[in-house]
Amino acid sequence: MLFNEPAMLSKPNKPEGFGMASCASCHHSRAGFQACVPQGIGEGGTGFGVDGEGRMPLATYATEDLDIQPIRSPSAMNAAYQEAQLWNGQFAGSSINAGTEWNWVGPKEANELGYEGVETQAIAAQGVHHLHFQENPELVENPQYVALWEDAFPEVPVAERYTDEHAGLAMAAFERTLLANQAPFQKWLRGDKSAMSDKAKRGATLFFGKANCASCHTGPALNDMEFYALGMKDLEGEGVYGDGILTDDVKKGRGGFTGKVEDEYKFKTPQLYNLADSPFYGHGASFKSIRAVVEYKNNAQSENAIVPETQLAAEFVPLNLTQAEIDDITEFLYNGLYDPNLQRYDPSALPSGDCFPNNDPASKADLGCE
Repeated sequence: MLFNEPAMLSKPNKPEGFGMASCASCHHSRAGFQACVPQGIGEGGTGFGVDGEGRMPLATYATEDLDIQPIRSPSAMNAAYQEAQLWNGQFAGSSINAGTEWNWVGPKEANELGYEGVETQAIAAQGVHHLHFQENPELVENPQYVALWEDAFPEVPVAERYTDEHAGLAMAAFERTLLANQAPFQKWLRGDKSAMSDKAKRGATLFFGKANCASCHTGPALNDMEFYALGMKDLEGEGVYGDGILTDDVKKGRGGFTGKVEDEYKFKTPQLYNLADSPFYGHGASFKSIRAVVEYKNNAQSENAIVPETQLAAEFVPLNLTQAEIDDITEFLYNGLYDPNLQRYDPSALPSGDCFPNNDPASKADLGCE
């Protein structure tokens, strides 16, 4: 409920933004827990459309007042399988971030709490996105929420209970349940040999064989916890707002966080389930179809001129796939890895009574919950 709760937006940049957006504004089930637009908009956004594709800036908001990020919103799905969060892996107080303490400033200071990435991000994101449960008496005093907090944190004194840390732990516990587990490929792995089409099976064979996709896309979410430079473009163009937010640190990916030259322009391997729910791919949303990404990796020609050739991943080499083989891999990624029932993770209603994932008038009209 907290993850979907617009009333959490209690310290907006502008008064009209109060209670209008939630974590789920940029990570909702209809878009595979992505945003369905190139650049997610929290506060200052208006509208939803059908699957989130109708989200745009509110006319009364200057660009600098919008809650936007300089990189495409990553999927919150299958986060339980990832030790660190974000494209550059900056959120996690342990594991791969050990030794980077010198760079824990701003939101990254949440790393000092020592949690893994899901918890760290959920705690830090509240400050970044102006979401604070304790700032809204309407929520703190809501009987349903009071009972839920009591159930979740019975050992924490009431006076210490309603904090960003505890809210983050609660939301992270929910995020750890966001698992795609009803996709045809998973059913096939469990023994239902009719779950995937022959074309998807051929694609899977190529994915784990000739195309060598599984050298990076491995594990239960089909992503390792490594970072690679594939020369993809950064966030720019239509549907992208905010001059100056694309800083050198953002462009340098993992290297922008660690400060290590060898990490520059490297980004985390994304999970691969329900890619078909949002038509934007790559950390900069520079690809508009799954097939376009497969073709890009097949050709292995960098599209971003600022990425030195010496930084490109050793795995980024021509795959010599035929057009038919590209079609088969695309089918596996598009349909074989598609869980059709992600809305099972949505609450039926919120204690606040607000519309979710957004509560602005245009979104309420689009979602039919006025």
